[in-house]
Amino acid sequence: MMVLLIVVIALALIFDIINGFHDAANSIATIVSTKVLSPGLAVLWAAFFNFIAFLVFGLHIASTVGKGIVHPEVVTLQVILSGLIAAIAWNLLTWYFGIPSSSSHTLVGGFAGAAIAKAGFGAVYSSELFRIISFIFLAPVVGMIVSLVLSILLMHLCRSFVPHKVDKVFRKLQLASAAAYSLGHGANDAQKVMGIIFAALIAAGQLTKDDDIPFWVVISCQTAMAVGTMMGGWRIVKTMGQRITHLTPFEGFAAETAGAITLFSTAQMGIPVSTTHTITGSIIGTGIRKRVSAVRWGVTRKLLWAWIITIPISMAVAAVIYYITTLF
Repeated sequence: MMVLLIVVIALALIFDIINGFHDAANSIATIVSTKVLSPGLAVLWAAFFNFIAFLVFGLHIASTVGKGIVHPEVVTLQVILSGLIAAIAWNLLTWYFGIPSSSSHTLVGGFAGAAIAKAGFGAVYSSELFRIISFIFLAPVVGMIVSLVLSILLMHLCRSFVPHKVDKVFRKLQLASAAAYSLGHGANDAQKVMGIIFAALIAAGQLTKDDDIPFWVVISCQTAMAVGTMMGGWRIVKTMGQRITHLTPFEGFAAETAGAITLFSTAQMGIPVSTTHTITGSIIGTGIRKRVSAVRWGVTRKLLWAWIITIPISMAVAAVIYYITTLF
């Protein structure tokens, strides 16, 4: 039991590192594509704010993942192991092809899929699962609307300034908006893994569901996320920062700020949304402000399909892995 627990915790932290470099693009794509920071400085900037996110936010998302998706009596180390392997496999596959899929949804899908394989559909809290699934569409829409409104307001405020001055000011402001977005990213994504490790500790009899999440779990997950972010995710950075729409510092600031506002709100509500979906919607919002054709909708449609299939594929792969593990 103890050996398996250590293996599960190690895999969870590996997933967190992969999550970091897979989703580094979420935090740095806009600030790199606008040339405000070099790629190396951008990942360091994002990693720092990823790491300190636990000092700013509570652990609402960790509680949702650890106790609110799968019924505690169904959770075993075998279930968690199967979900993690499926999530890691999907993240590596989508990273290799430069597809900004959701690490949040692949982890949730893997965890739920393995639990359903063990005990049927009654193993999951269906209302919570449907709420998470709904944010596949709601998060990018909210990000897009907030970004569009913010872009229009800022454009109105800056209408009397020459473009060169506007560009200079927003290059500086983008440092703050990228920091804010990275805080939201760290709060959302690192907490998912905290919840998984917490569930594993309960399944192994080391904790009860009424206990607090140990500090070593919190600091380990934040560190793993920061390390992963520092490794970068350059394949996905190119997709996010260049292929959806062309960004200026003004638009980068609007997209990052809109994304941060969305993530701060969902973190407080304990909803594990996709930071990938959120920043993509926010980038689209800045593009629409110029004109609808400024957004490369062919690229966006491909991203949407990747988002839709992430949860069901992760569930199916995790279920297969769980069935295989029962043979041994």
